[in-house]
Amino acid sequence: MKLMNEHDAIMKLHSNVVTIRGDVAYDKDGNEVSYDADAVKAEIDANEYKEKRLKEYPSIPDQLDKIYHDGIDAWKVV
Repeated sequence: MKLMNEHDAIMKLHSNVVTIRGDVAYDKDGNEVSYDADAVKAEIDANEYKEKRLKEYPSIPDQLDKIYHDGIDAWKVV
């Protein structure tokens, strides 16, 4: 999973945005789209938290493999 940047967040929050130049977002007709910078920052922060948590645990397939081979009690220890 890649880190979300400002442009990713703007496009996620505003489905009508097709391009961004600098800090200005545009729709398909070239019209400027205004966005809430605080909402964009909040989206980036929330995504960063999820990414950090994902890195703290093995993947689901690895966890299931551990349970299959070593049992649920061994999995709980990890």
